[in-house]
Amino acid sequence: MRQIALTGNVASGKSEVARLWSDHGVVVLDADRLARQAVEPGTEGLREIERTFGREFISEDGRLDRRALGRRIFSDAEARRLLEAILHPRIADLRAAAVAEHEAAGASLVVSEIPLLFELGLESEFDRVVFVDAPQAHRRQRLLEARGLTADEADAVLAAQMPSEEKRPRADYVIENRDSLEALHSRALAVLAQVRRELDVSDTQASE
Repeated sequence: MRQIALTGNVASGKSEVARLWSDHGVVVLDADRLARQAVEPGTEGLREIERTFGREFISEDGRLDRRALGRRIFSDAEARRLLEAILHPRIADLRAAAVAEHEAAGASLVVSEIPLLFELGLESEFDRVVFVDAPQAHRRQRLLEARGLTADEADAVLAAQMPSEEKRPRADYVIENRDSLEALHSRALAVLAQVRRELDVSDTQASE
């Protein structure tokens, strides 16, 4: 089985690429879904967050208040480091279990969406790395409009990640997201087809 890492800085369009590839028969492990699983009510991940950051980040229904915690960590580098130390090993375990499950089911290709791939130094674990990139001004606007962040929050989120200029040379493929959604889809499907050819992977998934 072959593995691809799909990455990109916040609001770059990587989730749209992931959705498109999934619609075209690829097994895609959603980063946000794994992150949510790692802190579901009753998990050790959520208990560790409460012990580290306090009860005020747990909502009345017992779930993590992601917006409140996000405001805290993006204004405090040490808090962000502590949260990453809690989440990343648990997310990695969930991802490994999912990969093993799909491999056992006969999947020939699995794509893992990993926003902080390069920050975590995980690129060597994959057969190919695909980086989705968009101009920072476009990404900032998406954070303001689609996610409802304030200007200060958006700037803090953008500043917390490694610059795109450092990531692009380290990827095997870069998918540009600079214009229309249709153009993004066309580029994403072209990269998928090329990766399948290079890795000799069919366009059907036995696990689907």
